[in-house]
Amino acid sequence: MNLAFILILLCASNVFVCRGEWEPTWSSRAAEEAEAVAAIPCSGHGRVYLDGLILKGHEPVCECNPCYGGSDCSKLLSDCAANAAGGDPYFMEPFWMRHAASSAILVSGWHRMGYSYSDKSYISQLLVEYIKKLHAIVGNAITKGKYIVFGSGSTQLLNAAVYALSPNSSMSPAKVVATAPYYPVYRTQTQFFNSRDFSYEGETSSWKNKTDKNSIFIEFVTSPNNPDGKLTKEVLEGPNVKSIYDRAYYWPHFTAIPSPADDDLMIFTISKLTGHAGSRFGWAIVKDEAVYEKMLTYMDMNTMGVSREAQLRALKLLDVALEGDGKEIFQFAYSTMRDRWIRLKEIISKTKRFSLQKISSQYCTFFKRGRDASPAYAWLMCERQQDKNCYEILEAAGINGREGSLYSADNRYVRLSLIRSQDDFEILINKLKILVSKE
Repeated sequence: MNLAFILILLCASNVFVCRGEWEPTWSSRAAEEAEAVAAIPCSGHGRVYLDGLILKGHEPVCECNPCYGGSDCSKLLSDCAANAAGGDPYFMEPFWMRHAASSAILVSGWHRMGYSYSDKSYISQLLVEYIKKLHAIVGNAITKGKYIVFGSGSTQLLNAAVYALSPNSSMSPAKVVATAPYYPVYRTQTQFFNSRDFSYEGETSSWKNKTDKNSIFIEFVTSPNNPDGKLTKEVLEGPNVKSIYDRAYYWPHFTAIPSPADDDLMIFTISKLTGHAGSRFGWAIVKDEAVYEKMLTYMDMNTMGVSREAQLRALKLLDVALEGDGKEIFQFAYSTMRDRWIRLKEIISKTKRFSLQKISSQYCTFFKRGRDASPAYAWLMCERQQDKNCYEILEAAGINGREGSLYSADNRYVRLSLIRSQDDFEILINKLKILVSKE
């Protein structure tokens, strides 16, 4: 790098070098705001965000974790239920705090103001290449010879996929199905859009051996499954059966990676990869070009693509994740989830009133060794005959989960989220200890 270029960089970041006096630039002012917010500790039980600080006259305010209060989040609220319902992946927050410098982005006010990139598309081709590189290193999906579509999280892509796989309106609507227990959005989203091209038709068990040439079936397959974390496959067979594989949790921190997935249509999301659920960024890997083109049309008509800021942030996060071939991020995330699962299993092993799903150790091609279970959620069952509503049993003990019926399962089951903050997990563990000790 020549001396003239170095001086230009120094002048751009620090006017003092060039004029002999400090005159902060727009970038240094923005950086100062971000640093000031990050420096406020909130007693380790909350965060201050930039949202309010960027407005003149607004003072930074701590947003406290559940069950903590006070201006600095130092007060533990004694009469507070454990939040094990939400899927916010705050367990990744410590990793990103350790990588504050490498993961930070400073965006100018004129960053990509147009609708599209220079190639007239809504998709960053550089980000596509990084996604392909990530899957190649992790070994969880084959991308060669396939197409990639971006969406606002996996949620938008789920319906885009249903739309793309459905016949035109001159035929009977495609039957959308899933195997219980399954992620409820498959049902609620399909019913909400109320299309003449597709309709929700219940569980796959009702249609096994009943597929025919006059009906098209679209089967949602979640692998690993939400809520029980098990690796699953499609149930229905036949030339008129199309599958959408939701691979949101198919990463080394939630499951062993036995082999790269090679499904016709797979959906991933950054939410469960890096933990940035609020960025609303996901992608689909599609084998068939016609399906890919229909999904692009859906995105064009729906939102004209994903926000450029979301794509920029995703690119930066993937760049950090790829450092050292992903070993640091996945080892951190796996160790965190494995340790939480071990602690939870230890408590539940002391009672016959409750049980957890069984997930065996399995060889993982990414870690190149066998690995213990580390699911995102506990699929807890109340074993007593009289405990017909497990959600109410836990709620009475100060634990908020999600009812089994939300996942089209029996209400003897409850899903407990293990991916929230360490504060949330510790409160959950303490509540369960008390509940078990009363047996």
